[in-house]
Amino acid sequence: MKRRLLMAGALATVLAVGTACGGGGSDDAAGGTEQLTIYTARDKKVTDFVVAKFTEKYPEYQGKVEILNIGAQEILERVRAEQANPQADVWWGGTQQGLSAGAAEDLLAAWQPSFAGKMDEKYKDAEGRWFGEILLPEVIMYNNAVLTPEQAPKDWDDLLDPQWKDKIIIRDVAASGTMRSIYASMIQRLSPDGSNPQPGYDWLKRLDANTGSYAANPADLYLKLSRQQGVLSAWNLQDVLLQANQANMPFGYVMPTSGAPVLVDGLATVKGGNSEGAQKFIEFLFDDSLRADLAKDFFQIPAVEIAEQPEWLSQLDLRPMDVDWNVIAEHETEWINHWNSQIKNKG
Repeated sequence: MKRRLLMAGALATVLAVGTACGGGGSDDAAGGTEQLTIYTARDKKVTDFVVAKFTEKYPEYQGKVEILNIGAQEILERVRAEQANPQADVWWGGTQQGLSAGAAEDLLAAWQPSFAGKMDEKYKDAEGRWFGEILLPEVIMYNNAVLTPEQAPKDWDDLLDPQWKDKIIIRDVAASGTMRSIYASMIQRLSPDGSNPQPGYDWLKRLDANTGSYAANPADLYLKLSRQQGVLSAWNLQDVLLQANQANMPFGYVMPTSGAPVLVDGLATVKGGNSEGAQKFIEFLFDDSLRADLAKDFFQIPAVEIAEQPEWLSQLDLRPMDVDWNVIAEHETEWINHWNSQIKNKG
């Protein structure tokens, strides 16, 4: 099998799950189980929970699962850079457009899992190279220790109001699949076919003028917002609820009146990796009872219907924005590069 050549810097951030020491890439002498390396954009609480359940069901993987928690865009860039010598087996957590790019670049392995037939065609790749796991509505996030629901902005355009100058904190956009999707959606809603992004650029420049700082990562975003270094942000609903209910963060959310961009957030088997372990892990992720637990305890909206929905999900007033993800997939890199070089910190 392939040798693992994870760099020392990456290894320092990898969480080795289990009691035995992972890494090295050699088969286990006793059981012959190959190590499973997962690049994920999922919250660490979710990955810890899922991997513990996975190794409980498949004890041969105890100590042989490595998790690298990084941003969705960073996963694409890393898998792309490692194409000649893949280091990951599973790409867990990526936008539809990011996964589609990975598929187009021949980075992902095609296969047909048992759950594929139950999944809406729009939530999966036609050739079986990636599959949607959860749906992520993008919402307005606010510090509810400072703002009441009545005071919080009601729609995206409200974020441009001068009253919010320097009171908005944004997760650094270029490295974040969530933020890239939100910003691209703001451009595409003003240019449906993507041919004239300038109105969207103008909108983002006005948002930049109200942005007090850009957070390096989600943890930095949560810390800054909880410390009232700002009172508003734009983020995905699942993480807002997760931080509010499990980490006791003072966060609330607004479902924008004009609609929330709803991302298909998925996963894939990395081509050239440990396909047997990757497929076993992905099949496990779509177990109905696990999906129910993830919906109830981690506020996930599953891409495949589950038998019993938790109360919060059944009562969710979801208002999807009309977004053309194909247009965004075509233009996102160009748009975000322009934002990064011409708009960020210039508003």
